[in-house]
Amino acid sequence: MTTTPESSGAGVCVIIPAAGSGTRLGEPVPKAFVDVCGRTIIERCVDNIPDSLDASIVVVVPADLVDRARELLPDVTIVPGGAHRSESVRAGIAAADAADILLVHDAARPLTPAHVFTRVVEAVASGHPAVVPGLPVADTLKQVVVSDDGLERVERTVDREPLRAVQTPQGFTREALLRAHADDSGLATDDAGLAERCGIDVHVVPGDPLAMKVTTPWDLKIIRDVVSESAEAGERR
Repeated sequence: MTTTPESSGAGVCVIIPAAGSGTRLGEPVPKAFVDVCGRTIIERCVDNIPDSLDASIVVVVPADLVDRARELLPDVTIVPGGAHRSESVRAGIAAADAADILLVHDAARPLTPAHVFTRVVEAVASGHPAVVPGLPVADTLKQVVVSDDGLERVERTVDREPLRAVQTPQGFTREALLRAHADDSGLATDDAGLAERCGIDVHVVPGDPLAMKVTTPWDLKIIRDVVSESAEAGERR
């Protein structure tokens, strides 16, 4: 029988750090507040959290946008973030309720399908303290060094077979995430990386291409195109 949050008695809280400026996106507002076909990125991010998880949600935003975020997401706990991602995640942990399973999800992945959330939660509920969704790496990877003339020189081709491109939400037992963030000097772009550093085993479940991260203007165009095409397909039905 598949273990679910309901059958295990575990509550779920989703923490969404969204306090970054997103300067590489080139938009006049922070990334989470950029419009995608009539709804902001952070709204779409929250929309895709499946109701079946019955999860509480904490969104961490820049201090000057707390009121705006509360207008957009009146049913969500909103707290101000820190100067770095890890500080924002810690602010989210502090505001989280007593849920046994904590998910940390990038606001910049607004189209992550519901089944990815479910896979991660089920894996944590089944006994794995740290779980991430990931996809096999498709591109050939080269390890390089910079030559004296400023050009990059290939040292070797990296075996891509055991590699995974990791996405979010990343799921943890409460104890594991607290342990990972116990050293408040630790900075990371990835909470699983903090868990690895302190000896916590991290397991991988299948991710999804739709869980792509919005970082550049090209990424934003792709996300807008996907949303627009999905809406048009829905209208044709």
